[in-house]
Amino acid sequence: MKTFFHSQMFRLIWLTKPSGRCFHRDHQLWVPLTLDDFEAINRCERSLPKNFNFAGDVLDQWSRKEKTGERPASPALWWVNGKEDEVKWSFGELGSLSRKAANVLTKPCGLERGDRVAVILPRIPEWWLIIVACMRTGLVFMPGTTQLTAKDILYRLRASKAKCIVASEEVIPAVESIMSECPDLKTKLLVSPHNRSGWHSFQELLQTAPAEHSCVETGSREPMAIYFTSGTTGSPKMAQHSQSSLGIGYTLCGRYWLDLKSSDVIWNMSDTGWIKAAIGSVFSTWLQGACVFVHRMAQFDADTFLDTLTTYPVTTLCSAPTVYRMLVQKDLKRYKFKKLRHCLTGGEPLNPEVLEQWKVQTGLELYEGYGQTEVGIICANQKGQEIKPGSMGKGVLPYDVQIIDENGNILPPGKEGEIALRLTSTRPFCFFSEYVDNPEKTAATIRGNFYVTGDRGVMDNDGYFWFVGRADDVIISSGYRIGPFEVESALIEHPAVVESAVVSSPDPIRGEVVKAFVVLSAPFKSANLEKLTLELQDHVKKSTAPYKYPRKVEFVQELPKTITGKIKRNVLRDREWG
Repeated sequence: MKTFFHSQMFRLIWLTKPSGRCFHRDHQLWVPLTLDDFEAINRCERSLPKNFNFAGDVLDQWSRKEKTGERPASPALWWVNGKEDEVKWSFGELGSLSRKAANVLTKPCGLERGDRVAVILPRIPEWWLIIVACMRTGLVFMPGTTQLTAKDILYRLRASKAKCIVASEEVIPAVESIMSECPDLKTKLLVSPHNRSGWHSFQELLQTAPAEHSCVETGSREPMAIYFTSGTTGSPKMAQHSQSSLGIGYTLCGRYWLDLKSSDVIWNMSDTGWIKAAIGSVFSTWLQGACVFVHRMAQFDADTFLDTLTTYPVTTLCSAPTVYRMLVQKDLKRYKFKKLRHCLTGGEPLNPEVLEQWKVQTGLELYEGYGQTEVGIICANQKGQEIKPGSMGKGVLPYDVQIIDENGNILPPGKEGEIALRLTSTRPFCFFSEYVDNPEKTAATIRGNFYVTGDRGVMDNDGYFWFVGRADDVIISSGYRIGPFEVESALIEHPAVVESAVVSSPDPIRGEVVKAFVVLSAPFKSANLEKLTLELQDHVKKSTAPYKYPRKVEFVQELPKTITGKIKRNVLRDREWG
């Protein structure tokens, strides 16, 4: 192994003493919070405790159960890279290593409770160590994708006043090019087998760090994380989450949508920079005591992906629809998945065509979920419910999901409006706390008695929700409202199309028109593009309302490498409008 973390010694470290904080003081009694307690809190049937820390109250509980024999010391994290390197950590080993990492952050790095830490790492075990170490020390972590540019990183560091950045080698040039413009940044921590001047070496510091650390007793509503959310106008907003909104708020998600048990192994393909990684690869999974499976896979490769499912006992798969669109291009009946039983998707709407192809070829359903960085999972298709192709399912607890108009009035079934969450007298604890330093944008999410998502949809008579498009994604052409997803769904049905993204494009007559960026399948790459453009336009006219067809078509080798169609459209729309 090239990286210090992957040495055998990390499978042998065990902490001899229990963590510094084991129980909560509620009603003057020391009692451990159980999974049933977390579910009751998530359902709003029990009040939120004054204090909560995911590392101390969840991870360390699983570790204690391993030591007492109440559960086997099976992996909490299972990492592979396709090059015969492998890491398996039980909850006990994760606890020991994350305590050492916590000492790295607070001692040589000099960080204090409440400081903000930018974490820009790929899918490597160190990402999980840093995230858990931040929880143990009360630091606020701010994940970012390694695809961030120097400009992106500069904005995030300055807007957040981050005291520390934890980064891998691929982003060092970008960070160093903007360092002089970040006066609040005090510490740079490098995760790499190589040293670099001006950077602390995480590997070296971890090796010599003390093994004992007392977990900070954080308040339930104390900040835990900040996620930067892309907007169509202005700079990204800083959505801040609390210890409980992330640490308890995904309990029901793990049980009912992900359908996890402690014996399950879940592979969630999300980039570490997105909140979907926190949902599926940290909180929902570890609340249930299940194993997080990770493949390093720097770039998606369908063959590697499918080989992994046939080699490892992955029971639960969660990925964006884009991945499933690529997979169904393969002859999936040739593959015998080792233990796969439950497949999920989210981040963008799922095309009915892909849902059908996946089931025909694998015999497995695809359970779509819909949510937001700010409030988590809102709707989902769950086990035991009928799946309506094209629908993102029903509203999930603890939310009361409705479709409303611009005045905050509830619309009847079949009427298009904004997807919203009805509020009671108090703000749900599982909501984000605020957009940091932006009270106007925070307040703008509330309309009367509703939190408005900014997404448009329709609810049918059975309570199923159907996504129309982002409110600012909807294309207005010659007075017609056109949802990009419907056009994309029509295009994907044509055998020439592997993937597409539909955005508005400026037009002197209509104001804006529909433009489709299309990635072609191999047999059509040498086709006459003019004729193929007309063929695709006619196909869309026949598949959906004629006015929705793309008046402009651009063939591209690939679409922007992002996790969701929404972000792809933002990137392409910005490029189109200059």
